[in-house]
Amino acid sequence: MPKRLASALVLMLVLAGALPASAVAKASDVIQRAIDGFVRPAYARLHDHADSLTEAMHTLCQTPSQDNLDAARAEFSGVVDAWSVVEIIRFGPIAENNRLERMLFWPDRKSIGLKQVQAALAGKDPTAADPAQLATKSVAMQGLGALEFVLHGDGADQLAGRDDAYRCAYGAAIAGNIEAIAGEVGNAWTKPDGFAALWANAGPQNALYHDGAEAVTELVGVFINELEMVRDVRLKSFLGAKPEADKPKQAIYWRSQNTARSLTGNLAGMDALFQASQLGEALSPDARWMAESVHIQLTNGIEAAKAFRGPIDKALADPALRQKLDYFSLVTSSLTSLIGTRLTAEFGLTAGFSSLDGD
Repeated sequence: MPKRLASALVLMLVLAGALPASAVAKASDVIQRAIDGFVRPAYARLHDHADSLTEAMHTLCQTPSQDNLDAARAEFSGVVDAWSVVEIIRFGPIAENNRLERMLFWPDRKSIGLKQVQAALAGKDPTAADPAQLATKSVAMQGLGALEFVLHGDGADQLAGRDDAYRCAYGAAIAGNIEAIAGEVGNAWTKPDGFAALWANAGPQNALYHDGAEAVTELVGVFINELEMVRDVRLKSFLGAKPEADKPKQAIYWRSQNTARSLTGNLAGMDALFQASQLGEALSPDARWMAESVHIQLTNGIEAAKAFRGPIDKALADPALRQKLDYFSLVTSSLTSLIGTRLTAEFGLTAGFSSLDGD
């Protein structure tokens, strides 16, 4: 069984016992809807944005100007948005070949990745400017964090002129690498005999998911794990208990002012996945209110995150926006309780997944 869920959730599903054959089929429907309605289109969207980013970087390198630099930066933000939605799926093809870390190396607590990127720029390492060779280098040098520094870090304004052709070539290589990863993962999710088939067709002969409970556990785990990630890792990295404890430069994407976009995308991805899978419809009639509550709270969290777009240090210094951040944290905590305790108990203990087999 996948190990990412909290032990309490695993215990609930174990107590529920093995699902009957009809329940496995119903669970399969839920997973297939998650794949067809969320995962595949989300990766297609990411690949489209990554393709546009690569084109924008090549245009910038060929014809440096402020307008083309602004365009490349805008396309970077578009990729951050698309990635933030789909990065909630941290298993399957993205977990192979270090793709997850190659796409985004974060947090970089000791600035190891930053130093590697700065060294490549200072030394004008020719192998880092080649997408094929870049893909074999440190994961910290080839993803969104590295490209953010290229486009927004110290010296990035020189990209508008012809004084730093290497920096642009390195940035274009990173963009190409991001596009390649997005394409590889997207293609892997569409293979008829690939990971998607394993997740959607649990059974005794399945090497990864032996029954419907394990498959649905993986799905529910997305929400529990990502809520914890967003609140305890992403948000608390920069939001202190008091203003003097804030660390704005520890926020994800702080240089490109995409912190709020990332948090918004994470919650938007959860909402889209929850709706696409129709997991809430598998609840017993008396518990259906949970599904609507999940949607409402995710929507509230999304709106709160949208409110503090812009420089994160300025948002932290604004009492009204800081309240939005506190509210965002409260929403994620409430959702963790609702999904991680009440919804899973309904499936694992009360309903025993009987709603998934139509009982």
